[in-house]
Amino acid sequence: MSAIELPSKGTGSFPRGIHPPEAKELSSTAKIEVLPSPKEVKLPLLQHTGAPCKAADKPRTLIEIGAIVGKTEAFISAPVHSPIAGKTAKACSVTLPNGRHVAAVPVKAEGEQLEGQALWDDIFGGAWPTEGLERYTPDEIRQATRDAGIVGLGGAAFPTHVKLARNPDKPIDTLLINGCECEPYLNADNRLMIEAPEAMITGILLAGHAIGAQRMIIGIENNKPEAIAAAQRAAEGTPIEVQPVKTKYPMGGEKQLIPAALGRIVPTGGLPLDVGVVVMNVGTVTAVARAVLRGKALTHRVVSVTGRGIKTPRNILAPIGATYQALIDHAGGFTEDAARVIAGGPMMGFALGDLTTPITKGTSGIVVLTHSELREREETSCVRCGRCVDACPLHLVPTRIALATRARHWDLAKRYHMMACMECGCCAYACPAGIPLVQLIRTGKATAPRN
Repeated sequence: MSAIELPSKGTGSFPRGIHPPEAKELSSTAKIEVLPSPKEVKLPLLQHTGAPCKAADKPRTLIEIGAIVGKTEAFISAPVHSPIAGKTAKACSVTLPNGRHVAAVPVKAEGEQLEGQALWDDIFGGAWPTEGLERYTPDEIRQATRDAGIVGLGGAAFPTHVKLARNPDKPIDTLLINGCECEPYLNADNRLMIEAPEAMITGILLAGHAIGAQRMIIGIENNKPEAIAAAQRAAEGTPIEVQPVKTKYPMGGEKQLIPAALGRIVPTGGLPLDVGVVVMNVGTVTAVARAVLRGKALTHRVVSVTGRGIKTPRNILAPIGATYQALIDHAGGFTEDAARVIAGGPMMGFALGDLTTPITKGTSGIVVLTHSELREREETSCVRCGRCVDACPLHLVPTRIALATRARHWDLAKRYHMMACMECGCCAYACPAGIPLVQLIRTGKATAPRN
């Protein structure tokens, strides 16, 4: 794939990081397809950072497409909506790919459904204005975003209305849109920028107005020339800048994209807010546009189903709550040498054991690896080579954090900034000893005392 010349201003990159094989070519040219409406969905009541939702209706309640299934009053939370018309069933429990058990509401399809081209047109079609958007107040934009249940679609699933809330003590001057999609294999954001850039641009203008940003920038890795060109065409006549950045993992991390695009450094343990920046994903701002202008909830998202273990890699517009199996089947199923299913990308995703697990708002991809791609390495002792330190984009010492958590020395792990780790996987990728550094750090975060 050809590369775009980097911008002359700024570095367009960040220190450290790695260059794993991209494997983007497997699905980069696959146009987004609409998954046929399923007979049933299971909607987890916790698909976001923050407080879980509660079931909004009793079992056997008839609901329409977009109806609230999970309600919440908590500030850091987001309601859940049904992507199909049907009847609710008794709440059940599902296990998410990260191993967490959460309550879920099943909905069995009944009546006429919105699908195919009609669904695409409802979500992405039609006109998306770039002028006159100031008629929506910041409060109206935030409320519409909350009511629609929008969360970060890049994977973190942080409630978007919280990001759009102004903090007088920390004013925002820049809205930075993450179009990097640096995880190997995945192309959901790439195809969205190519096929629906107008909705994205409208969403950026609305989000920028809500937070009071003077600058709005889309950062896109320079291995996505078609997306860069599409975004530039859609942004013509608006104050939005499109900035290509260097292809490097994990460029999509907030603390990597901000210095690459703006030259600002987010302090360890700090947030983009601390340097006057809000970072949002391209899919997220697209959902904001639909929520504000059309009053529609987040019910579907684009998912890359790819990997050499998939017969026909695709990018799929799928209803939230559909099973991993349904998406894999739509992509032709497994190849004969398929070995491992990963929820998300291979660097930060989780191995999936149950294909009946429902996809959530944060599901950006399904990657199936083959036996030949799996590197089974026997773990050996740390040789103090420092490769994990050289790779860590946050300038941490991963091996010390990981070994401290293995020994349950929580004070030592915290002293080495365990909670600041973004779990990008650079350290584990670089480690010649095969130490499961990321898994150890994740375990430490989950089990360390909170005091």
